[in-house]
Amino acid sequence: MKKQVLYQNVWNVCHLSFALTIILAVTGRAFGNEAPPALYFDSNINAVSELAEIQPHDWAFQSLKSLVERYGVVAGYFDGTMTRYEFATVLATTINHISKLTSAKTTNLVHQQDLETIKRLQAEFAKELEVLQGRLDNLEKHVEKIQQQQFSTTTKLEGEVLFAVSGVGSGEKADGSGDRIDSNLTLSNRTRLTFDTSFTGKDRLRLRLQASNLPGIDDATETDMARLAFQSDSDNQFELSTVEYRFPIGEQAMVYLEAEGGDLDDFFTDTLNPFFSGSSRGSISRFAQRNPIYRQGGGAGVGLVYDLSKSISLSLGYLSDDVNEPEVGFGGEEYGAIAQITLEPIDDFKVGFTYIHSYNSLDTGTGSRRANDPFDDNSDAIIADSFGLESTFAVSDRLTVSGWAGFTRATATDLPNNPTADIFNWALTVAFVDLGKENNVAGIAIGQPPKVTGNEFEVATQKYKDEDTALHLEAFYRFQVNDNIAITPGLLVITNPEHDRDNNTIYVGTIRTTFRF
Repeated sequence: MKKQVLYQNVWNVCHLSFALTIILAVTGRAFGNEAPPALYFDSNINAVSELAEIQPHDWAFQSLKSLVERYGVVAGYFDGTMTRYEFATVLATTINHISKLTSAKTTNLVHQQDLETIKRLQAEFAKELEVLQGRLDNLEKHVEKIQQQQFSTTTKLEGEVLFAVSGVGSGEKADGSGDRIDSNLTLSNRTRLTFDTSFTGKDRLRLRLQASNLPGIDDATETDMARLAFQSDSDNQFELSTVEYRFPIGEQAMVYLEAEGGDLDDFFTDTLNPFFSGSSRGSISRFAQRNPIYRQGGGAGVGLVYDLSKSISLSLGYLSDDVNEPEVGFGGEEYGAIAQITLEPIDDFKVGFTYIHSYNSLDTGTGSRRANDPFDDNSDAIIADSFGLESTFAVSDRLTVSGWAGFTRATATDLPNNPTADIFNWALTVAFVDLGKENNVAGIAIGQPPKVTGNEFEVATQKYKDEDTALHLEAFYRFQVNDNIAITPGLLVITNPEHDRDNNTIYVGTIRTTFRF
């Protein structure tokens, strides 16, 4: 609050102060026989009976009125008599105004005689001016304290309804071998209600309810490689899918507390694939959203993002499917812990180095069956160390190129000799921004879903390794109808599904319509 404004209004506080003083003196009960708050009263203020009024014919009244009119300070204060404190309030405002005019550039605007008049008025009303200044300081401290202690809760509701028409089919081998897939079109939907609440303006409590009926494409294709990004099924019954609270610590750190539905990437890690990551507005497939290693671990836990500088960020997190029973070992909880350094050495270019340590969380829902379980259900204690390299480069305002590579070393700690398996995946994505219209996005992705490239585990000389290589090919175009509606047709092609050349190529087509409100 500016002092000049406070000077102009503080005389109203004076009136209230004097009135409350009289009430306290008579009743002695207003504050429980305690001393009145220091905000409104000062022991140096004279009793009401000692206050003298300033009459219109007094020299001080006429002198101050002349200064006010000459320098255009305030208006409406000289309609009749004033108390000394009302007069001192106007005097303080006038002094503050004239002191600005006496700066180096405007000194000639103030007459020397007026300065002498001000000195005389200051001497005459020195005590009143001192009391007012003290009261003004107390008032400013009180306002600052209120602003720091204010508790204002605001909640914002965001709704999203997704409809998708999808179909799946397969090609035929040149020799006519392989089973053909010929699926009818299916209509599915998903509804999300997200409540974001802030208590301080800088924190956020997020609660999300979700109901869905999106039958798995992988049921028809018998592989997770054809899984859609928005795929889930709760029989259209609302479930609490997300409970998350985040709050800052200082200017550089943000803390995330996950109670339900947390993922290592969704909240506290930048996956560096900006136009593909969203399930309702990004890629149509699960694999093209992000490096699959981010999906090793989920549930409840804690995360931290710390900005070491403008170009370096550190992300740390831990999530478990059962934090109430943190048993590690045979039959213990599933968990994932992440550490990532994200660098931005130049504008529009970012690179991330990721490490994830997980337990019984290999199934990412994107790769081959062997990649999801390289030990063929023989191990209940799989520890994995995963390493990722991600990058994104905005070539221009309309073109962004991103990509990643991920490697996982899994160890079955409950099997003889602790066999290990190596799993590898990679992808390249290209986004054409504002193509055809502002906010439209066209995306192309090519990559290799998670593949077991090496495995020490074998049964009866049968090796659990993916011998061939599948390719993931995807294209989509998000047409932004208006601020609330987007329509995204897309095509997904999987060659050599399950990294097996004996399997027919899979084609998945979908038209996703997203309503937001």
